[in-house]
Amino acid sequence: MTEHDPTPEIITDGLRFPEGPIALPDGDIILVEIAAGALTRVKPDGSKSVVAQVGAGPNGAAMGPDGRIYICNNGGFRWIENNGRLFPGEEPENYTGGRIEAVDPASGEIEVLYTNCNGLPLRGPNDLVFDSTGGFWFTDHGKTRSRERDVTGIYYAKADGSFIEEVIFPMEAPNGIGLSADDSELYIAETMNGRLWAFSLSGPGRLSGERGDHRNGGRLLRSPSGYFLYDSLAVDGAGNVCVATIVNGGITVISPSGDAPRHVPMPDALTTNICFGGDDLKTAYITLSSTGQLVKIPWQDGGLPLHFLNR
Repeated sequence: MTEHDPTPEIITDGLRFPEGPIALPDGDIILVEIAAGALTRVKPDGSKSVVAQVGAGPNGAAMGPDGRIYICNNGGFRWIENNGRLFPGEEPENYTGGRIEAVDPASGEIEVLYTNCNGLPLRGPNDLVFDSTGGFWFTDHGKTRSRERDVTGIYYAKADGSFIEEVIFPMEAPNGIGLSADDSELYIAETMNGRLWAFSLSGPGRLSGERGDHRNGGRLLRSPSGYFLYDSLAVDGAGNVCVATIVNGGITVISPSGDAPRHVPMPDALTTNICFGGDDLKTAYITLSSTGQLVKIPWQDGGLPLHFLNR
């Protein structure tokens, strides 16, 4: 870090590979602990309590139109512990299959909404974002085995469990996903090749049909040089796509208009997720997964308000 970079303040530690943070209006953060199979509430003072034990591999999380927490469950990982740090590995022997779940944060009741799309099993659902109509986009990151990796895509589904469709295929280990302020553009980060795509939308669950760099109609946004992997993302108040970045741990801030990216470093190579909360959404909450920490830093541009949470 340089003298100009914000110093992250640790809210809590001891988490088992945290991801999917949701900043609630009351100051609490709800997040997943992938290695613990748990949906967890973190108070501003750092105290923790389990909202629900969902099992397997809860990954991304988002507040839905009915007040429930919607979870992408990747079905689990093999876990590697090294020098006090935790790392996800290949598909485990007890892999349960991917699924989309909804959790009542008051009661902890869990409902499984989707396990497949038209008979095609979900492999490793990773992250999701709701649009203004109450439907949601989600990525399927797939699973990795010793000599092969799943080829997966992007889905759109309704929150009541009545509709799911694969909209974009194929993509290379899609991970983070977000929407522009007016829901006219969809942003998707691919992990292994470190690419961030923008797809124009014509309506809920529908691509505009314009052809771009990607065979499914996307355009490639400008990324930094060097070796890095992309994880989850959030959009800030200036419209920048803020992508959690692995290897070169931190947040990569990318403008859809093509300005030069900038990097906000973090003290964990496995910086995996970001969300915005606090007054005027000007606090960024960031998961440092291998060290099991939730941290916060000030964010000058604030965050983009999310449907069904901040608006």
